[in-house]
Amino acid sequence: MSEQTQKRFESYWKENLFLILVLLSIWFTVSYLFGIIFADQLDSIRFFGFPLGFWFANQGSIMIFVVLIAVYVRLMNKLDEKYDVHEK
Repeated sequence: MSEQTQKRFESYWKENLFLILVLLSIWFTVSYLFGIIFADQLDSIRFFGFPLGFWFANQGSIMIFVVLIAVYVRLMNKLDEKYDVHEK
């Protein structure tokens, strides 16, 4: 493998890991912080008739997780095309 190809793959994985880190941080914030740690404070806010902390703990974190999966797929497809490693 040439040095240029090796650098390209390293850049690809660096961007991939950064993307994963950002999305996992969002997931952690929504599921752990909003759903557990700050749930009591968020309960003073109503969302679709339910306390917001309760909503995050029961529905919101799951819905956000599904959205994050779709965002990851979309961003990884763009990243694959950028580095020409996409499926043809």
